[in-house]
Parts: sequence; C-alpha cells; structure tokens
Amino acid sequence: MLADEINRATPKTQSSLLECMEERQATIDGVTYTMPDPFLVIATQNPIEYEGTFALPEAQLDRFMLRLKLGYPQPIEEIVILDEQKRSHPLEEIEDVCSVDELRELQAAVREIYIDSTVSEYIVRVVNATRTHPDVYLGASPRGSLALYRAGQALAALMGRDYVIPDDVKLLAEPALAHRLIIKTSSSIHDVQPAAVVRELLETVPVGAVHPTGQGGPRPLEPVQPAGAGSSRAAVGDTTA
Repeated sequence: MLADEINRATPKTQSSLLECMEERQATIDGVTYTMPDPFLVIATQNPIEYEGTFALPEAQLDRFMLRLKLGYPQPIEEIVILDEQKRSHPLEEIEDVCSVDELRELQAAVREIYIDSTVSEYIVRVVNATRTHPDVYLGASPRGSLALYRAGQALAALMGRDYVIPDDVKLLAEPALAHRLIIKTSSSIHDVQPAAVVRELLETVPVGAVHPTGQGGPRPLEPVQPAGAGSSRAAVGDTTA
C-alpha cells in the first residue's frame, strides 16, 4: 500500500491505517478484512506544506520500520530523470522483479541471518540510551529495537553477508530510530533534532567485541534459489516501511 502525503489524511483515516499496520486487518462497517501476505505500507510526507495537514500520532510513527529523507537529486541523477521521461513515464513500463512466493522465501531467509549476542546488546544499549538522553522526552520503544534488528539482517543480506556487524547497526540507527523520538520542548527551542541525538549516541555508546558467526569465523552468504528462479534478490523482512 502506498499512501502519498499521509499527513493530509484525517485522524479517522489514520486510525484505520494504524489497524492495517498493527493488526494486518481492516474493519469496514463492522466487517473485518484480512490484509494479504506479504503486506507492505510505504508512505510519503510533505515536510514543507502544513496547511490542511494532521500530525501523525506517535503510536503510528512507531509502526514504521524506517524513515528516509530523499532530498534533492544530484545533478547527474536529475539529468537521468529528464532522459528517462523524454518520451514516457518509467512507471508505464515497470515490471515485476519477483513473485510473491519468492518474496516470502527471501523474507524467511533474511530472518536466518546471524546476529551475535554482542550486536543485540549493542542495539539495546543504543535504544535504551534514547530513553535517558537529557533532550529526549520520549525515547524509542522496543519496536525500535526490533526494527533495527530486522533491518540489520536485511542489510547484511544485501551486502552478501550471513551475519550482522555493528557498522550495519550504525548505518541504520538514524532511519530506524529518529522518527520515534520526541524531543523536549525546552530542547526544541534550541533546535535539537532527533537525528542529531541518534548520531550523538552512536559516538558515545560503546560497541562490544563481536564474533561474526560464533562458529569459527564468517561464512559466505548462500543465495536463496526458489524453484524455477534463475537469480535471488534480497528483501527487507518486515511488512511496514
């Protein structure tokens, strides 16, 4: 499901979307409909225009696995955009990259990526530090820990590894945690931003000694080859984004 400019939806609509994201179901006129599997929510939010918009509830923000800021493209990227849309829009020619069964198998494979206990402890220390930071009114919930854990597994798979390293956690900490933090009013006056808090914590929270697999060293990642597939593709093992 793609929700464009999600902050323009009314609170009632946001509540319905929250049911989809958390319960994997939608209730309409007393009738409950189960969401398909897999189910993915991708939403955009306009950061400039606020007239006629509604702030997303903290509980709903907490259901999003990652938040990414796109910004402006680089000049060379913008040239590619112009060239690609010279005669038609790329969306008109988009094709499937994998089947639903392949996606399910890839998601299952991602969950098998090894995470050493020291990396899990590092994730918990970083998340817990958001709850005690002097500028933070409300820190990340356990959903933040799980999002960072799952995203780390997916990134490791994309990088061709069957184990997660602390650098994976550091790379993903800001997109996985920043949108979950609520900054104190007194700190907001001084323009303290959640992303800056996460970056500060990454510089101060210690990383323990990590054993990549716990079984004598790292092993190469074995790609998943679904029946009839000639190649494998990595997918994020979560259903919200």
